[in-house]
This record gives sequence, structure tokens and C-alpha cells, in this order.
Amino acid sequence: MKDPTIPNSTDRKKIMFYDSLDRQTKLRIRCEVDGISQSQFFRMMVTGYIENDELILEFFKKCKEKYNLQGQHKRIKSAQLQGMSKKTIATFALGDDEVESIFDIIETETGL
Repeated sequence: MKDPTIPNSTDRKKIMFYDSLDRQTKLRIRCEVDGISQSQFFRMMVTGYIENDELILEFFKKCKEKYNLQGQHKRIKSAQLQGMSKKTIATFALGDDEVESIFDIIETETGL
């Protein structure tokens, strides 16, 4: 059975980064236990991030704080913008296309 998460060969791009042997080994073992490949794991995580999955965004927020990856002011501003976006979506019952346009406008105006 073909993996439905794999993009077709004309549209795909390779994403690569470095990590330690120990962490890569632990990842391989965890993926094997869960019955998924490393590629499937990363595609699922990227999808969750792109689609603003609450659990993934909360995890990233904790990581940013823990590793001091972003200044506190910028984290607060980002959280405020996300809150405004959720409120607007709920108020106007916007679809995905309209929401994407709003994010583009916010990004342009705030420089994020």
C-alpha cells in the first residue's frame, strides 16, 4: 500500500537537519514502536504545525520558553495575534481561504 503522506515525485522537496546519533536512534525506536517511518513522523508534525494544531503549538510554545528561542515580548505578541485570529474566526465563521488571507495581512502589518 502506498503511503498517503508522501507527495508525488514532481512536488516533493527534501528537508534535512542534523541531530545526535543517540537522538536519531531513540527516534527510530519510537517510530518503530508506533508503526510509522521517520518520514511519516516528520510529515505529520509539519502538517500539525502548518494547520495550527493546538497540541503541537502548545508544545512549541513550551520549547521556545524552555530553550529561550524567542524573546518574551515576541512570544507574547505572537500569542496575542493567535488569540485575535481565533476570535475573528469564531465571530465570523470564516473558511480556510479567508483565514489564510487574514494571516497574510497580519504578517504583513506586524512584520512577523
